[in-house]
Amino acid sequence: MMQMTFELSDSVTLLFDFWDVQGPAGMLLTVFVVFLLTVFYEVLKVWRVWIGVKTKMAKHQAMYAYPPSARCDNNSVLENSPSESSLTPIDPPPSDPNRHSFLIHVLQTILHLLQVSLGYMLMLCVMSYNFWIFIGVVIGSTLGYFISFPLIDQI
Repeated sequence: MMQMTFELSDSVTLLFDFWDVQGPAGMLLTVFVVFLLTVFYEVLKVWRVWIGVKTKMAKHQAMYAYPPSARCDNNSVLENSPSESSLTPIDPPPSDPNRHSFLIHVLQTILHLLQVSLGYMLMLCVMSYNFWIFIGVVIGSTLGYFISFPLIDQI
């Protein structure tokens, strides 16, 4: 039967059989690794949000950046203007926006896979019922949130 109460032990087997911690030095290193994984988890959440917001902003800007005459392939822009020299050069719209959207979707899917996997691994670490591991996850989550969420305001 598995233990269901927190303990202050310096020995624990974490996630895999080969991650067998014995002694204070091993526990300190393990808590530090779990702490870093938790900080990375929080940064990963914000990174996914940041990519999504930037992608939506880029789509919105691209939609309204070009006048209707620049979005289609007709030469009526020069014919309707009073002077050819008064026109400013307009960059052509991106060649294949669907490919870019697909690549962003693939990137976000991979980041989601990493986030879910890491989240479940951290949950299993906490379920070892070792107090030191639990404290490492809680402090890592707090620091990760403190560092990464103000970055959302920079969007």
